[in-house]
Amino acid sequence: MERIPMTRAGFAQAEEELRQLKSVERPAVIKAIAEAREHGDLSENAEYHSAREKQSFLEGRIKELEAILSRAQVIDVAGMSGAIKFGATVDLVDEDTDERKTFQIVGEAEADLERGLLNMRSPLARALIGKDEGDSVEVVTPGGQRSYEILAVRYA
Repeated sequence: MERIPMTRAGFAQAEEELRQLKSVERPAVIKAIAEAREHGDLSENAEYHSAREKQSFLEGRIKELEAILSRAQVIDVAGMSGAIKFGATVDLVDEDTDERKTFQIVGEAEADLERGLLNMRSPLARALIGKDEGDSVEVVTPGGQRSYEILAVRYA
């Protein structure tokens, strides 16, 4: 089975989400299903069908998180340094627009662009890996070709 690389923070967040789903969300859905059953005819009971649909989604997410956590390879990035690799936090500037961005290169399971967590398999992350501060990278993105200068690399 393939290991899933994760940062300590990503692993802790997945564990917390799993705990929340099992101890809070699951009991709430079970209670909602029980209450909806009390309303009678299940074939036309929208509350019941909605609760069952939510339960299905919830159980799927629980299984997904359990699989991720069981295959996780937690990588401690605190002691790392040097060229960009998994776990690096990178400050970039778009050479065309002067827009600054900060990303941390993480595993697929914890990637979230809105929070600056960049999937290590993304075109930008692949272009950055192995580079160092001051280097420029060219990246072909869905929005076209972009050029970035690496301003800083840190591991924390």
